[in-house]
Amino acid sequence: MNQPPQCFPQCLVRMLARKSIIPEEFSLPGLASRIHRKPVFRDRVNKARFIAKSGSCNLAHKNIREQGRFLQDVFTTLVDLKWRFTLVIFTMTFLCSWLLFAMCWWLVAFAHGDLVPNRTSGIEQCVTNVKSFTSAFLFSIEVQVTIGFGHRMITEQCPTAIAVLIFQNIAGLIINAIMLGCIFMKTAQSHRRAETLIFSRNAVIAVRNNRLCFMTRVGDLRKSMIIGAAVRLQVVRKTTTPEGEVIPIHQIDVQTESAAASNSIFLLAPLIICHTINKDSPLYDLSAMELQCSDLEVIVILEGVVETTGITTQARTSYVTEEIQWGHRFVPIVTEEDGVYSVDYSKFGNTVKVATPRCSARELDEKPSILIQTLQKSELSHQNSLRKRNSMRRNNSMRNGGGSSGTMRRNNSALTVPKVQFLTPEAVGQNMAVT
Repeated sequence: MNQPPQCFPQCLVRMLARKSIIPEEFSLPGLASRIHRKPVFRDRVNKARFIAKSGSCNLAHKNIREQGRFLQDVFTTLVDLKWRFTLVIFTMTFLCSWLLFAMCWWLVAFAHGDLVPNRTSGIEQCVTNVKSFTSAFLFSIEVQVTIGFGHRMITEQCPTAIAVLIFQNIAGLIINAIMLGCIFMKTAQSHRRAETLIFSRNAVIAVRNNRLCFMTRVGDLRKSMIIGAAVRLQVVRKTTTPEGEVIPIHQIDVQTESAAASNSIFLLAPLIICHTINKDSPLYDLSAMELQCSDLEVIVILEGVVETTGITTQARTSYVTEEIQWGHRFVPIVTEEDGVYSVDYSKFGNTVKVATPRCSARELDEKPSILIQTLQKSELSHQNSLRKRNSMRRNNSMRNGGGSSGTMRRNNSALTVPKVQFLTPEAVGQNMAVT
């Protein structure tokens, strides 16, 4: 009796699996073995990234009660301020110091009686030609900036004026040292050098040395090198401990290929930073679909010492799941031309598609045949595309030939492949009898 039509698809799948036409993991036993797995696909929530593409931290500090701690480190506070606030403080500091000592000089002149209109001509002034607050202000600027026009000058009649002169010179030197040092540190900040350290716009995941690898590209636009450059990778994600504790920013260190050498790199030309996805990697259990549904963020940190200034610099960027291309590889950009290596930065972030299994690294380790099947399928599709391309070229050449198409057919008639005729045993016996 024939089987009911409901079981026909099941029998067909079982038969194809036995004949190795389809992989065993797509048969009913293979599919049934995955039923107990937890569902990993879910709607992805738009999560704010922790590090922006420019390297700035997307973090806001709120409700800081001990604001006085910032005043205990005034120099760092001034350096961290924006330029407009720094210039306002720079200007106001000098103006206030000039006005303060102008008041001191005016009080010295007032106490000595130099501001009296009907002053006796025989008594010498403490500061010559200081007759008002305006002249005292001009003299304060001349003393602190060491201009010295020569019209106003201090005399030896007042020890108080000499003491004020000493204090103003000391205060002026301190203010100049602090403010000029602040301006210098702001102009020579380490993140200025980081502007010429670039990262690829997207990261990629592809097969390298028969293992799934996470790769990104870094480069330096300047000829002056970064000494002792080191690259660190971190995965930031929201996790929940078995005890129920929610960690909103859980940072997991990720090892790169050069981990044995303390992640040091020789950043002479753009390099591809590779992380092999092994059992210790936080990406080990993620497939291509699961990666798109996850909320992780991969942070890349490049540190080193600037060769010209000796200042330590740090460049940062991050990649969210939308910026990680599965099954892509970076194109080569370093070529040798006339004995010189040339770097084409116009292709710095360009990628090409390559054959890559869509499964996780764990599944790839458990079933290495998946990689072989993927490569065979890619090779077959490549050969098919080459055949289609050759046939299209042949058709185009025949169309463009015009009147010579008949000649081409006659010339190619001898090159046609002979047809193969399959004979049955009866036909073979009849041919032998005729012979």
